[in-house]
Amino acid sequence: MNRLISIIVVVLVSLLIVAFDAFYTVNETEQVIITQFGKPVGGIVNEAGLKLKIPFIQKVNRIEERILLWDGSANDMPTKDKLYITVDTFGRWRIKDPLQYFLRLRDERSAQSRLEDILGSETRNAVAKHELIEIVRTTKDREPAFDPLLAKAEIGQLRPIQRGRRLIEADIFAAASAKLAEFGIELLDIRFKRINYNESVRQKIYARMISERQQIAERFRSEGAGEAAKIIGDKEKDLQRIESEAYREVQTIQGMADAKATEIYAAAYNQNKSSRELYDFVKTLETYKQVIDPSTTLVLTTDSELYRLLNGVGQQP
Repeated sequence: MNRLISIIVVVLVSLLIVAFDAFYTVNETEQVIITQFGKPVGGIVNEAGLKLKIPFIQKVNRIEERILLWDGSANDMPTKDKLYITVDTFGRWRIKDPLQYFLRLRDERSAQSRLEDILGSETRNAVAKHELIEIVRTTKDREPAFDPLLAKAEIGQLRPIQRGRRLIEADIFAAASAKLAEFGIELLDIRFKRINYNESVRQKIYARMISERQQIAERFRSEGAGEAAKIIGDKEKDLQRIESEAYREVQTIQGMADAKATEIYAAAYNQNKSSRELYDFVKTLETYKQVIDPSTTLVLTTDSELYRLLNGVGQQP
């Protein structure tokens, strides 16, 4: 009896093991390929539910049906204008042909490795064909920020782009999609996540930016110096004009005053012979005062009018 019970238990356990291996479930987010001795048999099982297979001989291979993420590693690569940049990309993909995918790649780890190779290579090729400004700016229709202070500066202005980052990403997508289709993979999207200058050229870029700003500042200084010189020149010209007009006005007033004084003198000293002689005497004394000083030596004839009043000066009467 004990032996019979043991046999029954063994049989039941064996049946349970066989049943456990014979049945499997399929989730809504996956699809299954059944392999027998390593080779796929039957079709793709993508309907959710409980399924049956040959136990121990057939194996269940589960393949993700949802959209998957590819996050590439940041790599240094040169642009067309010989600037090394660090490009970090990411993408979205899904398994379109499970059988082809299984035969070529087997699992998701191999698929991620293949995506890294293909997308990294196509990204490097696309970056090498374009200059940095094409990769950095999104589209050619986008207007860059404009500083009105730099309106006349030729340095630092962004030149128009031909394509832009979006079209470059589209080129990478088109080139990589055809290659990934051979592995049963459908590439849904690829984008640049981050673009940085390589550390080896970052200092050169900073130095160039500083040089550009210094040249712009120097241009502003030279324009300011020119404007200052113009203002000073206008000031000097106006000052000379004002001084000239003032001097002319002074001379006019002084001439009029002299004429008036002469008229008054003439009216005062032209009354009779004595007044005229007094006028001559006064004017002669004023002349002596202006032309004679202790260091002056005069050579005069005896009949000179200037000598007439000096004759006899210092003699005893």
